[in-house]
Amino acid sequence: MDVPEPDQTPFSAVTAQTSRFSRAYQAYLDKSTPYVSYRWITTGAILLVFMLRIIISEGWYIVCYSLGIYLLNLFLAFLQPKFDPSLTQDEGLEDGEVRSPLPTTRDEEFRPFIRRLPEFKFWHSATRAITIAFVCTWFELFNVPVFWPVLVVYFIILFTLTMRRQIQHMIKYRYVPFSFGKAKYNSRSGH
Repeated sequence: MDVPEPDQTPFSAVTAQTSRFSRAYQAYLDKSTPYVSYRWITTGAILLVFMLRIIISEGWYIVCYSLGIYLLNLFLAFLQPKFDPSLTQDEGLEDGEVRSPLPTTRDEEFRPFIRRLPEFKFWHSATRAITIAFVCTWFELFNVPVFWPVLVVYFIILFTLTMRRQIQHMIKYRYVPFSFGKAKYNSRSGH
């Protein structure tokens, strides 16, 4: 006796639902792209709820520390140029030429600052990481007992040393990763 094949296998049904969910998620992300301040305010609110959860529950310090290290790593990638002038100089020394992708003198041609991690990807990765860390705080498995002041001191030292190195790199290769404070030219005045 022959049984007719079902129109849809369980695997294809799951694949179709996953595809539908990812299209809806991407549509939401596409709609949120122009609303930079609202996106960051929402991320800040999620981070505040996460921190309140850590403070009230008095636990999950490893999750908080891991999130801090990951956010620091994202922030550094956000501050760095896509084409690192120090790496380009090292490669140029091997080839016999020294050419930086960023201008180092006033008479060099202007090249715009292109981030290694664009703002939208920075926001998306940070929001996703905070959400995952928040979910981790609901499982006792991730509540590893640890003396939290050591983690705080270590994070502060790590943050200070890393940011000092990044600022020295920015000064050495003369780039500013932020647009505020830069000269704005008026089209009527010819500048």
